[in-house]
Amino acid sequence: MPRYDPGQRHEIERFDLEYRRAGRDTWLARVYRPLGTGPFPALLDVHGGIWSYLDRTADAPMDESLAASGLVVVAIDFRLAPPHSYPASIADVNYATRWLKAHASELKADPRRLGGLGVSSGGHMVMLSAMRPNDPRYAVLPLAGAPELDARLAYIVACWPVMDPYRRYVNAQETSYDGTAVESAGPFRSPEVLRQRILKAQLDYFGSLEAMREGNPRLILERLEPVSLPPTLLLHGTADTNVPIVMAEDFAAAYRAAGGVLEFEVFLNAPHFFGLQGGPDAHRALRLIKAFIARQLGHATRGPRRQDQPPPT
Repeated sequence: MPRYDPGQRHEIERFDLEYRRAGRDTWLARVYRPLGTGPFPALLDVHGGIWSYLDRTADAPMDESLAASGLVVVAIDFRLAPPHSYPASIADVNYATRWLKAHASELKADPRRLGGLGVSSGGHMVMLSAMRPNDPRYAVLPLAGAPELDARLAYIVACWPVMDPYRRYVNAQETSYDGTAVESAGPFRSPEVLRQRILKAQLDYFGSLEAMREGNPRLILERLEPVSLPPTLLLHGTADTNVPIVMAEDFAAAYRAAGGVLEFEVFLNAPHFFGLQGGPDAHRALRLIKAFIARQLGHATRGPRRQDQPPPT
């Protein structure tokens, strides 16, 4: 494996490329790459947005910092709802995983030990694709020239993820938000607007409550389905009203009970989106992510940074 030292700092370059085409439709990936000869370890990023908005640039602050530490980060666009419903975006993530493995050398990346990062609903998508890497619904898009590749991931970083979309939908139906929840509303700003957007977007994407239960990482584990369980780092804030932390706690318990290795890091008083908003919590999240990735790649990491030391960029 190429050496990864999360304490290093690299200059990076950014560029877009087409990773999938269907007729006149194309889907782009934003590549964040350290300058140098490489090869560098690779990381696939799947953005959030309730399965229905935002694009490959949504996680740019996190992706840029990770690339500067010595990773080739590939952030993808995918089909959004509406008009594309479940499992279209999961098939896109599955395809992108295989595509990145096949084209890693062209990006100065190493396809071995490919990791995945998902934010909010992107955490749901990257986890579901990795848990069911050979599901025929998810692997439906053929990859020319590399039919032998699958969508298994060596590890996952899940940032405030939606690991139980059914329970999240029910919670949004039953929750009456007040003004204290405004930070968790993120780009919506109004908590009530967020609640209505969650309800509509989840139905647009899943189509039914039954689909929310079927494509549900926590319930898949509780149903004892045979799945792949890559080592996972889960980050979540206690002030998250978008995805209450109890949902992350229950997923973590189910993952461990199924035999998976999961590290769960809690951020006190942190809302949804905290890792993309700058500040101490975002810096701590990046330190934890880099150290976790280094462990998965088999490389030693430096000790934790003291509180009086300046945070990394």
